[in-house]
Amino acid sequence: MELIYLIIALCVTISTHETAHAWVAYKLGDPTAKLEGRISLNPLRHLDLLGTLMIFIAHFGWGKPIPYNEYNLRHPRRDSALIALAGPMANLITAFLVALPYKYLILSQTTLINQGFTIFLLSSLDAILSLSLVLFIFNLLPIAPLDGSKFIGVFIPASREFAYRRYLARGPMILILVVVGDSFLGSTLGTSFLQPVIGALYDFFRIAILLIV
Repeated sequence: MELIYLIIALCVTISTHETAHAWVAYKLGDPTAKLEGRISLNPLRHLDLLGTLMIFIAHFGWGKPIPYNEYNLRHPRRDSALIALAGPMANLITAFLVALPYKYLILSQTTLINQGFTIFLLSSLDAILSLSLVLFIFNLLPIAPLDGSKFIGVFIPASREFAYRRYLARGPMILILVVVGDSFLGSTLGTSFLQPVIGALYDFFRIAILLIV
């Protein structure tokens, strides 16, 4: 049953994340993603095979990258950073939106139609809230090809532009090495860095959101 909740959360969070990238790119002057039908909440347009598998294996992952042409942007550096930031921010907004009914159902202890449906709804909302926060935090890490690595591009000096571009080009391999290496250190030496950081930030944002709504 937990697999069903994860699939529901995956469809919601990946779709909102990638649609936000595409929508912001379009609003900033580049129609590439729109022409490819990526401004859509249909998860089939956004799911990436490796990124999806990583969610099931490691509980964090990514969707199919949104294409955009920097030459269509009025301010390429700034606009690229805004496009990158749009995805994680969409996940954060989604977390706030689902936290409200989730908190209401828990505090009111009401039963909608029947207990089974209430449990299903609560579990689905909880899964969406959890995965939204994980994707928000994970994608802001400055590790290529995650959104955080593209957002920091606005701060890279022109003299380091070539090195930065080379770093982005090697993104998938860098990310796999970081995730696998961190998992190996955690399982063998107990010195994992990535998972405790994500876990601590996750706890902070989840508690903060549930207190705010």
